[in-house]
Amino acid sequence: MSLVPTEYCPVYSPFFGVMGATASIVFCCFGAAYGTAKSGVGLTSMGVLRPDLIIKGVVPIVMAGIIGIYGLVVSVLIGNGFQQRMALYSGFIQLGAGLSVGLAGMAAGFAVGIVGDAGVRASAQQPRLFTGMVLVLIFAEVLALYGLIVALILNTKASDAVC
Repeated sequence: MSLVPTEYCPVYSPFFGVMGATASIVFCCFGAAYGTAKSGVGLTSMGVLRPDLIIKGVVPIVMAGIIGIYGLVVSVLIGNGFQQRMALYSGFIQLGAGLSVGLAGMAAGFAVGIVGDAGVRASAQQPRLFTGMVLVLIFAEVLALYGLIVALILNTKASDAVC
């Protein structure tokens, strides 16, 4: 196999795949970190008056952490597809997959953080709000899951092109 670059397989093709893997983990971790921090602030604030509810209030923090795992999974899958010589098509697909899960994860992390902060504080005052908070957190978390599904579908197409 020759390593001479062609029009469809330039030497910079792997760069886009690397940027996809980077975008996947970085943006998902931004969302997870924001969700964890924002929910953690609400939890500690609530824990001052209701320390008995601290363990119950950890739910949004755990859900925020799961978003980071989505980015890690896609980054590893994209990384397994790296080659020294690859089609530009594959690099663009990998970039799209990384941006898909990364940006969806960041949006979901922001939503989880805001809902977690307000929800934990509110459920400490009115315990019947806890179920509603968990449902809203699930709907916020599923946004990242949508990005993960799209990224997985895209990543399976990245190996179709050959040089």
